[in-house]
Amino acid sequence: MIKRYLIILLLGSSSVFQAQNITHVKTLFDSLKTHPQTLAGDILIQKALAGKKMAYGNLFPSIDLFSTYDYTTSPAGMLPIAPNEMIHLVRDTTAAQPFSQNIMRGGASISMPIFVKSIYTTAQKAKMLYQSAKQKAFIDLLKNEATLVSINANLQYMEQVILALKQKKKSIEKTQEIIAIKVNNQRAPQSALLKINDAMNQINLAISDIALKKSEGVAMIQNLTGIHLTKAIEMTQTGSYTDSALVALEPLKYKIEAERLGVKAEREKLLPTLVARGNYNHSMAKAYNNGIDITKNYATIGLVLKIPVFHQSQYAKIKMSRLELQSLENDLSQKELELSTQADQLQENLKILNNEISIFKQRIADKKSLQEIAKIAYKNERMTIEDYLKYEDDLVLEQSKYYKTMAEKWQTLMKLAVIYGNNIETIVK
Repeated sequence: MIKRYLIILLLGSSSVFQAQNITHVKTLFDSLKTHPQTLAGDILIQKALAGKKMAYGNLFPSIDLFSTYDYTTSPAGMLPIAPNEMIHLVRDTTAAQPFSQNIMRGGASISMPIFVKSIYTTAQKAKMLYQSAKQKAFIDLLKNEATLVSINANLQYMEQVILALKQKKKSIEKTQEIIAIKVNNQRAPQSALLKINDAMNQINLAISDIALKKSEGVAMIQNLTGIHLTKAIEMTQTGSYTDSALVALEPLKYKIEAERLGVKAEREKLLPTLVARGNYNHSMAKAYNNGIDITKNYATIGLVLKIPVFHQSQYAKIKMSRLELQSLENDLSQKELELSTQADQLQENLKILNNEISIFKQRIADKKSLQEIAKIAYKNERMTIEDYLKYEDDLVLEQSKYYKTMAEKWQTLMKLAVIYGNNIETIVK
């Protein structure tokens, strides 16, 4: 019977985990911060930072070097020639004409935005995405730290249940010795010994089942931290959660703000743009009229004003951006309601769990007294073996409920800490 109760209790717990041979939970936190799962969040931040730098980079001048070779079927000009200079070349037929069929060119070009409004807005969007990535990495770390605390709390729960079962086993062993003597002296039926032997087997099976669940917890902690634990770490609550804003929603809020700027940037792409452009050209060729090597240099600089008139694809992009923004805003409304409701429920649960812990402490003390009385009553043949074993079961079951409630309290506290973005390392040591 006790085995069945324990399995129900263990399966009812939200998560079952295990611990390592270390003395401080901070060791798990420190290892978590250097584990690949956490480093993935750091990489995401670096990617967002690179996107931010790339967006702001569009505000700087763009400079390119170039080199070309042109062949034309008829002589082409190496550079623009003013009319008065052309007259001089026509009159002096011996002068090298700046025309050729084979022209080598080299130089540099520069382009710089003077007024491209969408660039500034896109840069602001990248900044918001960077903030979103930072907040997401922070919340993910809190979630993993909360998971470690919950795992360790469940390990403590299971270890205490195993200890209670071993204490029960030790208690029954004494009674088992008495029954064996009575059966040998024919003062008790053989069935009494069979029943207490069955109770011992149930205890051993229950301990084995819990040990299997502990190994699952060990694997989960090792997956998060790389540390293989052998026993639960002692934890002390050094603080509590702070009821503030729903910080867990901050990554989504920053993402929404970024998408709002994205919609603005897409609209701004329909505004006029002003870009400064410059070009330096160094040309080399053989004059077409006398084959003399000549070189020519010229440069241009100017402003380009571009006014969008009709861009159907851009209208579609604006619509898609708006729909994406509406989708994110709808997600935020849903999650805000869910988290707010969950936080209210968890706060109420925490009060109930604290009250239950006080009650279970008293009930355990009472069950221990009843167990001692039952043991004496059976020894004096004033109680059946079935009734005596029931008192043993009741004590272990009450202890199991108490340890399970303690684990649930830790889990509830950790969930609230994540929702409100509290520093878990100041809550548990």
